[in-house]
Amino acid sequence: MDWQWQSFVQISSSDLYEVLAARQKVFLLEQKCLYLDMDGLDQGAHHLLGWSNVDGKRRLAAYLRCLAPGTKFPEMSLGRVLTTAGSRGAGVGLELMGKGIAYAQQQHPGHRIRISAQVYLERFYAGFGFESVSTPYDEDGILHVDMLR
Repeated sequence: MDWQWQSFVQISSSDLYEVLAARQKVFLLEQKCLYLDMDGLDQGAHHLLGWSNVDGKRRLAAYLRCLAPGTKFPEMSLGRVLTTAGSRGAGVGLELMGKGIAYAQQQHPGHRIRISAQVYLERFYAGFGFESVSTPYDEDGILHVDMLR
């Protein structure tokens, strides 16, 4: 895996296309959620892109964005967390979250991290020290829970 942290302006147009296509495939098509993915927060975020080599071609395997405290929540947040279908089950998601948390703590030491987690992934995020701080709620047709680390 080739991991890259980039600000929005550092992402090339072809890489941005890959990110937005992956977000659509995972969140809109696979999970059947109709929502406005382009929420105006990408421009101020830091983006973690995980690339793999598949049949000699560079492919996006994983992605998340990190938002500074006060941007979406009082705490910093990690969101739009995804692994592409071909990358699941190989530990890529574990590596993605580990790198995301480490970067967030480096960028904003002493701040907590808030995520809006799909309920079925609650145990996954708990493994990284996140604790549920809300009751489940419906977001775009999928049950979510707020979690803090």
